[in-house]
Amino acid sequence: MSRLSSRKQLGALVGAVVLVGAGGWIAGTQVRSPADAAAAHSAPKAGPVTVAVQRQSLTATVVASGSVEFASPRPLALAGAVGTGATAVAGGEGAEQRITKAPVAGKEIKEGDVLMAVNGRPVFALSGSVPMYRGLGPGASGDDVKQLQSALRRLGFDPGSISGNYRQGTASAVTSWYTSKGYEAQKPSADDEQQLGQLQQAVSAAQQTLLTTTSTSGGGSETSTDTSTGTGTGTGTGTGTDADTDSGAEGGADTPAPQSSTDTRIHQLQLDSARKSLDMANSALSTFQASYGTKVPAGEVVFFPKLPVRLNKVTVKTGDTATGPIGTVTSSDLEVQAVVPGADAELLRKGMAVELTTTDGKKAQGRLTALGADAVSSASATGDSEGGEGDEGSEGTAAEGAAADTSDAPVQLRISVPSTGVLATEAEAAVKVTIKIGASDGEVLVVPLAAIRTSSDGNVRVQVERGGKLSAVQVTVGLSAAGLVEVKPTSGTLEQGDKVVVGE
Repeated sequence: MSRLSSRKQLGALVGAVVLVGAGGWIAGTQVRSPADAAAAHSAPKAGPVTVAVQRQSLTATVVASGSVEFASPRPLALAGAVGTGATAVAGGEGAEQRITKAPVAGKEIKEGDVLMAVNGRPVFALSGSVPMYRGLGPGASGDDVKQLQSALRRLGFDPGSISGNYRQGTASAVTSWYTSKGYEAQKPSADDEQQLGQLQQAVSAAQQTLLTTTSTSGGGSETSTDTSTGTGTGTGTGTGTDADTDSGAEGGADTPAPQSSTDTRIHQLQLDSARKSLDMANSALSTFQASYGTKVPAGEVVFFPKLPVRLNKVTVKTGDTATGPIGTVTSSDLEVQAVVPGADAELLRKGMAVELTTTDGKKAQGRLTALGADAVSSASATGDSEGGEGDEGSEGTAAEGAAADTSDAPVQLRISVPSTGVLATEAEAAVKVTIKIGASDGEVLVVPLAAIRTSSDGNVRVQVERGGKLSAVQVTVGLSAAGLVEVKPTSGTLEQGDKVVVGE
């Protein structure tokens, strides 16, 4: 029993020694020096970085962010003072011009509408390319008168012939037009009436002087003179003298003595002076009467090249003076303004189709109508401004209208929106602008731009890895988009799935 126990103890001891030795060996294999650890973590042998050749369609686009705006902005201002109406007191036209009814932002203005009121007088909107720059009244002529006459006829008030001359027919049409809107047309003021009376008195006085002069012969001879005039007021410029002197034997004692030559010359000078004074008085009266009557003051009409317009912004309120800018008007059409880098702008042409995407994913179609300085949207479109939009489909690049001299400078774009559709409520909102500048002819072989190599002789190639070896394949490049470029092999073979080198 004792011997069996001793054997068991010996076996256990040997087993323990074996386990300890095995454990020490295993531990020893896991322990490495710093040099061994560094060697085990060294970088692998350098090799090429490759990407598989793909076959797909390519579409090249220019993408930018734009803002939706109303088209053709231009400042609104009055050309002068409004009138004083038919019952104004003398000097009233010099009164301060106060807005008594302010324009309303967002309102659409049509031809014949009242934009606002100043001193209780209307400011009308009419269609015409010549801006209002003066008052229009009897005696005025020109293109601005012609477009007033045309507007009156469109509104249903016949001015007679569209001659460009402001005559009685135009004055009557203006009066009827104002009356239909609840206003009185501008009639002659008290100052005008006073001046007319003074001119008429001057004519009468000149006539009387001429009559007195011609009736005095110095020697008692009788001379009859016709001083009637041909103007509408009973005064005129036509004068004449018919002298009829009777002398006879009967009553020879009464025969006047002959006049001296000096008296005759003096009398003739007096007569000439009287006639000249009458002519001048008649001329002044005729000139004044030519402009006397119903007028359209400079501040009571604003001509717009195209109507209707939209009052986009208003910078005045009731009680303000009506001098300076009043606000901004636009057309009711929408446009999109965007900016792209100069390099991208070189790829664009007027007339290109544009896709517009709102922030909530809705899409609308537009067309590129202007680039560079031609596309700048501001109240400088005033000068226009009216024009300003490029013709759709016309050729032109950013280089033709860009304000900057470098290709990297940003270039302004203007995009028209033929049908507002989903953008109708998006004024002043941001949209994504996508302009397609090219597309591949179906699916083509494409590689990353980094795979393209150009040798010193100008040949373009890619490096293809096959079976661990690299070979150069000459290619021609086509459309590029989104970091990929179309390639066609000109020597060697290149197929979908081949590995091309893009880096080391």
